[in-house]
Amino acid sequence: MRHSLFLLLLLAGLGFGEAPSTYPDRSNLLVLRGSEGKETTITDAAGWAKRRAHILQNMHAVMGTMPAEDRKVAFDVKSLEESDEGTFIRHKLTITVEKEDRLPVYLLVPKAKGKKPAVVCLHPTSREFGKGVAAGVGGKSDRHYAVHLAERGYVTIAPDYPNMGEYKFDAYKNGYISTTMKAIWNHMRCVDYLISRPDVDGDRLGAIGHSLGGHNAIFLGVFDERVKCIVSNCGFCSFPKYMKGNLAGWSHDGYMPLIRTKYDLKPEKMPWDFPEAVAALAPRAFLASAPVKDHNFDVEGVKDCIKAATPVYKLLGTEAKLKANYPDADHNFPEEVRKVAYEFLDQSLKK
Repeated sequence: MRHSLFLLLLLAGLGFGEAPSTYPDRSNLLVLRGSEGKETTITDAAGWAKRRAHILQNMHAVMGTMPAEDRKVAFDVKSLEESDEGTFIRHKLTITVEKEDRLPVYLLVPKAKGKKPAVVCLHPTSREFGKGVAAGVGGKSDRHYAVHLAERGYVTIAPDYPNMGEYKFDAYKNGYISTTMKAIWNHMRCVDYLISRPDVDGDRLGAIGHSLGGHNAIFLGVFDERVKCIVSNCGFCSFPKYMKGNLAGWSHDGYMPLIRTKYDLKPEKMPWDFPEAVAALAPRAFLASAPVKDHNFDVEGVKDCIKAATPVYKLLGTEAKLKANYPDADHNFPEEVRKVAYEFLDQSLKK
């Protein structure tokens, strides 16, 4: 009942008098579907903008609506601790992301003067360490990408995902229909905070993540066009090739429960898929880092997404900004793979 009510409110709030336009083939992206099912070929950026709006609309149908702007409050930054790490200072902070909700983050700031590019670093699954994995205070060293990037001259911010690390928040008791949307909101607030800082160049913002952080980096990029470069390592594949089409892993309360309660865990019933999410990042820079031995996200499903998104990038004249790396590795982020990812960020954000 709660989910159905929120979905009705979502559709009303977005101004749609009927269900969103759905697409039987979510890999055929240069097609625009009307309310009566009539399809037309997309031939320009204006047509793609309409299809992109349908993609976001359908993602909202599963994740829930984005909170209104008036939900934002002053950050009221509180410093908990800081440490000198040689070339950068690591700050442990909390920032207020909405009323009575303080998000714990690590902020790593290089000592060099002047405005710097910045990256939102989203951690992999770790209930124990959360943000500390990316920030270098827990977990495997290959996941310490907030540290690695701070050493390369980026301001980096690493927030906790809801109910991981030090952050406890019940999304459903607070008006969300998915924890995924609450995380997107928090991550967008991290972007707001970075832009508010005098040492950050707000025109040079990126997002990176491994596993849980890998798909959250995509989601942030889809909903926040201020993010100009996105890197996802071991973060996604098309729904039909995820666990042989069983979407249970996406449907628990830590993600999107409507995938279970409304869409029956079936890819064919879902109103969106990752080929569309990847294409929705265009014309911005995106790197899919997808090891061929990833046990979680089938590399063939990643290749499907890149193949489907490529015509969109071509249409917008930015095909060179869509990249994929398929290393001979498993569900990890080894040095040679990170090197490709970091150089991609450098090329996109340090010009």
